[in-house]
Amino acid sequence: MTDNMSDENSAADQSSIFVSYSRTDQKHVLPLVTALEQAGYSVWWDGLLEGGQRFLKTTESALENARAVVVLWTADSVNSHWVHDEATRGRDRRCLVPLAMDGITPPLGFRQFQTIPLQSAHLKPGDPGLAAMIRAVAALHDGPAPQPLPAATVAGNGLRPTRRAVLGGAAAAAGAGALGAWWAGLIGGHPAEANSVAIMPFDNISNDPAKTYFTDGLAAEVRTRLSRNPLLKVAAQTSSNAFRDSDQDARSISRALRVNYLLAGSVQLAADTLRISLELVNGKTGFSDWSQTYDRPTTNIFAVQDEIANAVTSELTRQIVEGDASNVAGTSNLAAYDAYLRGREQFDNAADQSDDQAALANFDAAIAADPDFALAFAARSRSLTVMGNQYDQGAQRRRRYKDAIEAAKRAVALAPDDAQTQSALGFALFNGTIDAKAARAPYEKSYQLGSGDGDVVSRYALFSARSGRFDEARKAIARAAELDPLNARIYRQQGEIEFSAGAYQASIPPLKKAIELRPGLTFAHAAIGAARLMLGDMAGAKAEYEVEPGSLWRLPGLAIIAHRMGQLAEAQAAMAQLIAEHGDNSLYQQAQVLAQWGETDKALAALEHARSEGDAGLVYLRNDPFLDPLRDTSEFKRLLGALGFY
Repeated sequence: MTDNMSDENSAADQSSIFVSYSRTDQKHVLPLVTALEQAGYSVWWDGLLEGGQRFLKTTESALENARAVVVLWTADSVNSHWVHDEATRGRDRRCLVPLAMDGITPPLGFRQFQTIPLQSAHLKPGDPGLAAMIRAVAALHDGPAPQPLPAATVAGNGLRPTRRAVLGGAAAAAGAGALGAWWAGLIGGHPAEANSVAIMPFDNISNDPAKTYFTDGLAAEVRTRLSRNPLLKVAAQTSSNAFRDSDQDARSISRALRVNYLLAGSVQLAADTLRISLELVNGKTGFSDWSQTYDRPTTNIFAVQDEIANAVTSELTRQIVEGDASNVAGTSNLAAYDAYLRGREQFDNAADQSDDQAALANFDAAIAADPDFALAFAARSRSLTVMGNQYDQGAQRRRRYKDAIEAAKRAVALAPDDAQTQSALGFALFNGTIDAKAARAPYEKSYQLGSGDGDVVSRYALFSARSGRFDEARKAIARAAELDPLNARIYRQQGEIEFSAGAYQASIPPLKKAIELRPGLTFAHAAIGAARLMLGDMAGAKAEYEVEPGSLWRLPGLAIIAHRMGQLAEAQAAMAQLIAEHGDNSLYQQAQVLAQWGETDKALAALEHARSEGDAGLVYLRNDPFLDPLRDTSEFKRLLGALGFY
């Protein structure tokens, strides 16, 4: 046994990829191992062990020396202590590549990582999920011939570096590596403007690791305040957070984000005292230009954020924007602010209805603690609108939309000059009552107030496109891409805008870029499929629709294509599956299919039914080419007018 164990350890040391999974999922892991080996990587998994037993010493050796730890989360593995332990080690070594099978939600402690979605029925060569896994693994290797990587240490003590240490200049500098080159290649090498800054995720150095949501929220609020200053260009949250666990130096991160400065920080929250340590790092030199520590009571968090924002502005522009430093949209109630941050984290990372319900409960708790907290009302409104659209039907949906509009109106009444409150009202009116005319004023005001907020700008861009104002939409989405260059949703929206404008060929490149940034992103493949369908490329359209993860968009496309190809039984089967899976939540999509099938009366009836049900799909009505067969009918024209599109 000694000789055998020695041989196994040697083999483990030579493996560059460690695959962690539950033994009950072995049939699913085999295609993963095959794909990795065909890509030229040496893979260790416990199927290599004789008798199928786990040899602890061998497993530990492979885990410690792997360049990438690929973890397959399934219904069984989320309950496996072995998989939890191995995933934790991969996370701590910053080489975790998490996969999620069939929509499974990773366990607590791993939900902050973006997972690569896989479908058990689609594990074959060419699957986009497998391709995404290969790209993620490649980013963790420095070259085409992977070599074993010793366990990472910092200054010989085995501790993980803090964000401040990574950004601290020459002492922490490291090569950009494949990951940095990959990001830079995606977004281009545009020079950074002198007044540009990215707010990096703040380090949580409190004794309670669960307070990370608080530090993330604090960084996000500082980012929001800085984005209101017209003198500054502030990178949006998604792009900044992409480098949360990166060990790249400040210069590499600055190049990737196209900013001249990085604001790094750490937060310690203890009892009634808050200590925030900040460092403004010059992206060209990698050295700190300014640092400051704030020890403040927690009685007015928003005042502290304004103080920090003004200090950073002063350093960047050498002039502080005069005016009222208070934020009437915020709160001085720590309990309200804490609940608001919890809710926002849950809303941003929601995987299912339970997450959205938990977010809503926290927004309600924030409002209960401070009834004048405008941002909490705005967040509550967005949450209600999304839940009504995704989960509700009939009377429940209408009640949800009514509550969303009331919450947004309350937010605007409390803080009429805040971009987020105005954006929430526009979002609720457009998606809740499908009233384009009423939504326009708050959307316009949100854009005027929040031209430095990537989320506000992208919402305005989509509204403009769906209202037929394509010049405004293109200008706004280009601005959003500048603010958030690594956000896949921005590029998907850019593709949607071009499609709405009838520029079908031009819509495809940004949609492909969205998929590169975030494989498995819903609606992106369907949007490419729709563009190819409009261009007459039936085979290309079908291929895209077949790999679309969202059945609400996949099935209508397949039903239309099958009907055009004369495969009527397949077309009817796809339509029946759409209705069975989504019911009245798919009324708009049913109308698209029926219009393309030439069944005009049924399509118009489905649209009227969608209107009575509050189906948010109607926001696409004005520019949807799938409804062109209905466009000249008096019924369709009346519907456009009733919904405020002209």
